[in-house]
Amino acid sequence: MKAYIFLADGFEEVEALTTADLLIRAGIETKLVKVPVGSSGECKAVRGSHNIKVKPDLTLGNDITAKDLLDGDCVILPGGMPGTRNLAASEDVTAVIKAYDKAGKYVAAICAAPSVLGENGLLNGKNATCFPGFEDKLSGASFVATGALADGNIITGRSMGSAVTFGLKIIEVLLGNDMAEKIETSIYRG
Repeated sequence: MKAYIFLADGFEEVEALTTADLLIRAGIETKLVKVPVGSSGECKAVRGSHNIKVKPDLTLGNDITAKDLLDGDCVILPGGMPGTRNLAASEDVTAVIKAYDKAGKYVAAICAAPSVLGENGLLNGKNATCFPGFEDKLSGASFVATGALADGNIITGRSMGSAVTFGLKIIEVLLGNDMAEKIETSIYRG
């Protein structure tokens, strides 16, 4: 299994890194992919919404193309501002999420980022959740007030406070409930 997590300047650090950590613990090959915004392609690090710099594994346009990302099983969009707007503005992100959806592969988004899925028609007829105040951006979806949920190939999470629940939901969908429970037990032990 392989997952890609898109990071654009202004991403929510906890949502991205908690999800990455949990997926790696479950044995899922996980890559952090920088989505350059404006001139930010010159700097290798991505600055989160709380000014924490993260060094990605790959940078779109430099190390990898959108087409190269189609070999994964899941693509993940963390929220945060202006990270969500930066993801929405990327033609590469739009191309990848649409290609994954068309192929029936998993597309996951948390917090404000489910709005990107709504803007691109990926939520039609789906149940989805998001950060409070973004419900009207879930075009075509029925809003469900929960920490995380999966509906078909779409996985959505509510907020930074539900990042663990979101990561575990992705693991459950990709590897089954037993693995999700194993990871949950391992992180809550003690």
